[in-house]
Amino acid sequence: MAELSLDPAAGLVRASCRLATARSIADIVMILRETAREIAGSDGIAVVLREGDVSFYAAEDAIEPLWRGRRFPLTTCISGRAMLDDETIVVPDVECDPRVPIALYRLTSMRSLVMVPIGSPEPVAALGAYWCASVIPDDGTVRRLEGLARHAAAALTRLRPDGP
Repeated sequence: MAELSLDPAAGLVRASCRLATARSIADIVMILRETAREIAGSDGIAVVLREGDVSFYAAEDAIEPLWRGRRFPLTTCISGRAMLDDETIVVPDVECDPRVPIALYRLTSMRSLVMVPIGSPEPVAALGAYWCASVIPDDGTVRRLEGLARHAAAALTRLRPDGP
């Protein structure tokens, strides 16, 4: 795992402040891409947008390329599953979880993940954090990612034409 240069909790505070002033979906995606890896202490992150019945991997910050720019049916990928079920998914070992499309993951060094839906009760995006080792992320890491997702959802709600 990459060594963190800053406190992950402080990173969440900084990210939430930035999200509060985001002016577009592109800004939100950029903020998540720039901050989530530090907050999670992970080897990679992906920002995934829901486009109808597909997951669009809009951005990533990882030690190797993942799936940026690709689309997958919601029902066949872990980000889609998190959005459809509106719940955080923790996968300590991608080889052992039937929800994971293992053929795709075998092309990467990623072995563990947390996928957090963004927006509720109908998520419009997801945030994934990935590790190269098989690990069980601690509760603090999961809570920070869920907190970041809540701030992103609030920013998205604020930007909607029918929002506040």
